[in-house]
Amino acid sequence: MRPRVEEVRIQGLGVIDEAVLELSPGFTVVTGETGAGKTMVVTGLGLLFGGRADPARVRPGVDKTTIEGTLVIEATGRVAQQVEDLGGTVEEGELIISRTVSAEGRSRAWLGGRAVPVGTLTYLADDLVAVHGQMDQQRLLQPARQRAALDRYAGEELVKPLRAYTQAHKRHKEVGERLLEITTRARERAQEAGVLRFGLEEIEKVAPRAGEDVELKEEEARLSHADALRNAATNAHTALLGDPMSGGAETVQDAITLLGQARAAVEAAREFDPALGGLGDRLAEAGYLVTDVATELAAYAESVEADPRRMAAVQERRSLLGGLIRKYGVDAASVLAWAEQAALRVDELDGDDDRIEELTREHDELTERLTELAAELTRIRTAAATRFGQAVTDELTALAMPHARVVVQLTRSQDFGVHGVDEVEVRMSAHPAAPPLPLNKGASGGELSRVMLAIEVVFAGADPVPTFVFDEVDAGVGGKAAVEIGRRLAMLARTAQVIVVTHLPQVAAFADQHLVVEKASDGRVVRSGVVTLDHESRVRELSRMLAGLEDSELGRAHAEELLEIAAATKV
Repeated sequence: MRPRVEEVRIQGLGVIDEAVLELSPGFTVVTGETGAGKTMVVTGLGLLFGGRADPARVRPGVDKTTIEGTLVIEATGRVAQQVEDLGGTVEEGELIISRTVSAEGRSRAWLGGRAVPVGTLTYLADDLVAVHGQMDQQRLLQPARQRAALDRYAGEELVKPLRAYTQAHKRHKEVGERLLEITTRARERAQEAGVLRFGLEEIEKVAPRAGEDVELKEEEARLSHADALRNAATNAHTALLGDPMSGGAETVQDAITLLGQARAAVEAAREFDPALGGLGDRLAEAGYLVTDVATELAAYAESVEADPRRMAAVQERRSLLGGLIRKYGVDAASVLAWAEQAALRVDELDGDDDRIEELTREHDELTERLTELAAELTRIRTAAATRFGQAVTDELTALAMPHARVVVQLTRSQDFGVHGVDEVEVRMSAHPAAPPLPLNKGASGGELSRVMLAIEVVFAGADPVPTFVFDEVDAGVGGKAAVEIGRRLAMLARTAQVIVVTHLPQVAAFADQHLVVEKASDGRVVRSGVVTLDHESRVRELSRMLAGLEDSELGRAHAEELLEIAAATKV
């Protein structure tokens, strides 16, 4: 199911006090007397889909203009998903869009019951409607739209190479970004590797051992207090064994002598109590232990000496280790752990060169592949552009623009884009002597509407848009050209909803539904409303448009003839 606009309510817009447009799926035409407010219908539709708000359009005497539209859309389609993503709701395939514009110029919008920025309506409109009002041709003036439409016009021939190009471009971009990242970071990584190597060299020169820092600290403490340590060991030895230099003239008994006396006392009575004998044995063990300690104290005292050269060597080694610890850890063991991890990291960083070489080779191959595919896309688009330009030019000839010529200009960009290297622009020359100019510069407002109609007819089916709105597409034409415009609008309505504001009966006769904007004078205030015409009322309206007289027999006969011709042409 194709989306379409089902109903539009307009309040307080220009001469329209309040009007309701019930729109058919096919070709709807809007007519009315001059000044009745036909153009306000297109203005209202434009506002509904994010058009620029002009507070001057707010009806005098009211606070704001309100436009509300009901759209029929596919409940699980892309538009419905976009609405839900924005927090709006779609109920039973119906979407409500609202827009208000205050007399002070403030504008607000709602989508599916949820307040949204007005720009959201403009974004959504790209998939819903193409409004072609006087000097308000927007959709196909966008280069991206022109390129996408040309691609669809090119047909199946373009599908496969474009898909291949898109896939190659995606990989090309990924590889390029990865290569840029590695190349850019290569300087940083090289610097990192250099720092790590410097650290490894420092550690290698010093060659620390785990725990060496603790050992050196202890040795420095011993060397610094050699005299105190020797005196302590000597005094302890003397206390245990006595002073051998005293010649036996001891004034204080040593520990060994005292232990011997204690043992002798116990031994004298041990036979009377085993418990006391056990204590005697322990005194004997104590004597042996004290003797061993005394011997070791003597040896220790002899080994301790002040060695200035060794002290200098220890201090120098501690200084070297301290420098490493300050940079790479908290002790010698952590410095060695850092060195182990640094060596692994250097190996990893050194592998970047191979990765860069591999990515560079792949990037070059992808660049060559993209160049070939882009050239193929350009060839196909160029051929399609020629066909398209000629088809639109032929349409313009039938639309009373026999001297106009439309061309599609392809220019090559410097970089690979998502869809190739082609920049597409539709241009028009109004007469043979005029150079082709962009559409918004090469045609007047009325001409531009006819150009857009011709383009839409040629693109019908290739660039599907659910709803087209044309305002005064027939400006400046009449007779046979007007009939051709009506016929082409009817052709366009076979695949889309078409809403047209016109003053020509030849165009109106081709419509599936005819709406008339009626005005009634209420003192100084003009009020307009919209009425759906049945067959009889439609004949009267066409007669008015033809002869200026609703009940003219000649006009009615001509109106009937127009309707018959249009009906026969549409079959």
